[in-house]
Amino acid sequence: MQELILLRHAEALPGSPGSEDDHDRALSPRGEQEAQAAGRWLASHGVRPDRLLCSPAQRTRRTADLAAKAVAPGAAIGLAEEIYNATPGELLALLDQHADARSVLLVGHNPGIERLVALLVEGRSDEFRGMPPGGLAVLHLDGTLEPGSARLDAFWSP
Repeated sequence: MQELILLRHAEALPGSPGSEDDHDRALSPRGEQEAQAAGRWLASHGVRPDRLLCSPAQRTRRTADLAAKAVAPGAAIGLAEEIYNATPGELLALLDQHADARSVLLVGHNPGIERLVALLVEGRSDEFRGMPPGGLAVLHLDGTLEPGSARLDAFWSP
């Protein structure tokens, strides 16, 4: 893998009273706009992922759908339960399974996404700086997915 794009799901509606399943939270109207803007930004910068991975939560699936329309229309989005509430190590294990792809777009949640950026770029997952809803990081990788092995090529937030 040469390029890894990490996208945090866009702004979601708060959980419904009485609802205990966080997986069902939808994007807010602002979140819909943020996800579309993320896709437009990726397209305008020539980012074209070969593979799309996404948490099965509703808000991440919708973020992935809207962003992918701009960069990979009609592409299959692979749902991976392990992205939800993942640690950086769990995300690395998942990404290792997709090392054959040139470019991967992973849509997930904090704190896993922001900690993975810190781990790959800084070498430590406790050095994260935050990743807002709809924010994305484009990382360049030189070979292996190891702590400190990536270069942050771009960071964007709506």
